[in-house]
Amino acid sequence: MTTRRATVVGSGPNGLSAAVALARAGFDVTVIEAHSGIGGGTRTAELTLPGFRHDVCSAVHPAAFTSLFFDAFGMREKVGWLVPDASYAHPLDGGRAAIAWRDIARTADGLGVDRRAWNAMLRPLARHIDAVADVTGNQMLRVPRHPVTFVRFGLRALELGSPLGRHSFRSEEAHALLTGVIAHANTALPSVAASAAGLLLASQAHAGGWGFPVGGAQAIPDALAEDLRAHGGRIETGHRVDDLSALDWGDPARGDVLVLDTSPRLALTHPDAHGSWAAAIRRFRYGPGASKVDFALDGPVPWAHPDVHLSPTVHIGGTRAEIEAGENAVARGRVPERPFVLAAQPSILDPTRAPKGKSVLWTYIHVPPGSSVDATETVTRQIERFAPGFRDRILASHATTATEFAVYNPSAVGGDFAGGAVTFRQLIGRPVLSTSPWRTPMKGVYLASASTPPGPGVHGMAGWFAARLAIADATGERVELEDLF
Repeated sequence: MTTRRATVVGSGPNGLSAAVALARAGFDVTVIEAHSGIGGGTRTAELTLPGFRHDVCSAVHPAAFTSLFFDAFGMREKVGWLVPDASYAHPLDGGRAAIAWRDIARTADGLGVDRRAWNAMLRPLARHIDAVADVTGNQMLRVPRHPVTFVRFGLRALELGSPLGRHSFRSEEAHALLTGVIAHANTALPSVAASAAGLLLASQAHAGGWGFPVGGAQAIPDALAEDLRAHGGRIETGHRVDDLSALDWGDPARGDVLVLDTSPRLALTHPDAHGSWAAAIRRFRYGPGASKVDFALDGPVPWAHPDVHLSPTVHIGGTRAEIEAGENAVARGRVPERPFVLAAQPSILDPTRAPKGKSVLWTYIHVPPGSSVDATETVTRQIERFAPGFRDRILASHATTATEFAVYNPSAVGGDFAGGAVTFRQLIGRPVLSTSPWRTPMKGVYLASASTPPGPGVHGMAGWFAARLAIADATGERVELEDLF
């Protein structure tokens, strides 16, 4: 019997997860990667000075601990993970800060008048994190397996995404703490879709926590690649694919498959891409971009509030009103003077990331799509606001504009590394309205990027969903994770 071929374009976590599943199912797998190294959005490199190891795109990975694929794969055992007691921190003016501890009771107690409100909103979701992950981690067009959690989660997202959300809490600290995670969605606020994404992140913060690998994000694709090679797969680097019509990926008539961990736009280069599906892909919208700045520091960030030193993830932007104003300015095509800054300081727990006594700091702001703005000074000013003396700690910095992100990774159209605008419509139809959005109308071709459910995040689930469909279509057999691992 002839072995079926599988070609995967893109070596991000979703592409490699699809490749691992296909190889374990008996396919002869080749992964094609444009860069000289693997990883996509999970690369780690010396961007500033020798000995300072920076994550090129993603840095902290809440979704990794709720991923069914990573759980079956054994990612927590194959990679050394650091899980902080403080999942994320939110400094405020006057030396104040709100901290989202992994211990929800400790978090709630720190919010004073909002202790009960925080518990009421997040404790049921954190307690049933697997159900929350199921609600958010699959396509929306199906009967929910956990209807009570589905309703509870949906009502909270509706509340926070509407004017009602302004009455959810009484304190500036609680509002800011939740708005910081909601702002990850990179869209105009308030928003039901962004609130859903923020609720998931906040729930993960109080469940398994927000973990990150020792040594940097690169450990994740390296573990997947090792398993792929152990099952006969190959990875070809330095091979950029811009046109599927020129790609020899096998014969779909005999069950060969092509999986794209790329922008869905690449699928439009297939000779058979046409009709309503192709029109829907052309209508699929991308969101604002990101302008990133990596810093090499002569010591830790000198935060005014001591507890901010304990959290690898820091949301910098002030009050809820300030963050919303900044995100709405970006949605209108402007870069705000005081933007929302997402920062990660892995060196507080991981001494391998910088020379002894030194630190790395990973930051980015949201910017209009295709922006060429260098955010170094803007980010420095905003951090200095909550960490006086930060500027004096900078040894070197490295800026990556949204335009440069789009060149580095064509999947990040306009610098949008979320893989598409986070809107309610595009949560339901991502990138098309379908019960199987990973399958294309072209025989043997599947989508497996952040532009498909469950969307952005380091979880490998889009790759698994695409691979499961590809295996079933090619062999007539439905496989589950327990069949492969």
